Amino acid sequence: MASNLGGASISQTDDFETFTPTTDVEPLKRAWRNEKAAPEILPYEASLVGRIKEQIQAMFFNCVVHFLYLLITNIDTSCIHSQEDSIEEYSRSGIDPLIVSLYQMDLDRIQFLLRSYIRSRLQKIEKYMLYILKSDELFRRLSKEEITFTDRCRHDMKKHFDESVLSKLPNNYQDVLKQSITSEEDDMVPEPPLDTFVVCKSKEYLEHIQLEDEEERASSRIEEPFEMEANVLHIIRYRPIKSLVMETIALVAWMLISTLVEAHK
Repeated sequence: MASNLGGASISQTDDFETFTPTTDVEPLKRAWRNEKAAPEILPYEASLVGRIKEQIQAMFFNCVVHFLYLLITNIDTSCIHSQEDSIEEYSRSGIDPLIVSLYQMDLDRIQFLLRSYIRSRLQKIEKYMLYILKSDELFRRLSKEEITFTDRCRHDMKKHFDESVLSKLPNNYQDVLKQSITSEEDDMVPEPPLDTFVVCKSKEYLEHIQLEDEEERASSRIEEPFEMEANVLHIIRYRPIKSLVMETIALVAWMLISTLVEAHK
C-alpha cells in the first residue's frame, strides 16, 4: 500500500528498513564504550559519526512522514478509540503506529549513544586541555569542532585566571603551566592516568603483550609476556594495551576504582 503526501510517495512500514542503520550501531557502541572507559582521549571517529548523523536524519524524516500520514488518514494516534477500532483502522492503513513508535525508540537510542560519545570527549578535553595542547599526538585526535572548543576553553580559562588570581601574584608565579618560572617542567598540567586498571577483552587471540614500560625494562624487571584469549575479560593496566585499543583490537569495558592502582603500587 502506498499513498502520496505532498507529492512524496509513502510506502509500507517496510520502508523503515531502508533507513535503519544495520552496520554502524555496533561500531558506535564500541567507540562509545572505549571512549567512556579509556583514561585518555581516543582518535575521533569522523567517518562513523558522519554516517550516523546521516542515518539519524533519514530515520527522523521517515518517522515524521509516516506520522503525518497517520494524521491525514484520520487514524487516532492518541489511542482515544477502542482497541478494536484502532486495530481495524491500522490494518486498513497498512501502517502500524506501534512500528513507528519502535523505530522512534531506536532513533532515540542511537541519538543517546552519539551524544554520550561526544559528551565524554568534551569532558576529557575540559579536564586535560593543557596536556592535549602540549601533545601533537593527542591534538591530532580532535575533530575540527573539538579544536575550536579547546581553543575557546583555553582562552576563557586564561582570561579568568589572569583577572582573578595571576595578576595579583608575583611575576615569578604568573604562569598557568608552572608553579614558578624557575620550574623546568610544566608541573601544573594534569595528565591522564594511563596506569589506571581497566577491564577489557580482545576480539582475537593476542600474545607477547609486554606489561612493563620502558623504565621497568631498563631496570631488568621484566615479567613473562602476557596473553589474551579472545572474548575473555582481563583486568590490566591501560598503558600496555593502549595501542591495541587504538587499533580497535582490544575493547575497554570500564575503569576500576583508584584503590586498585594504589594496591598495585
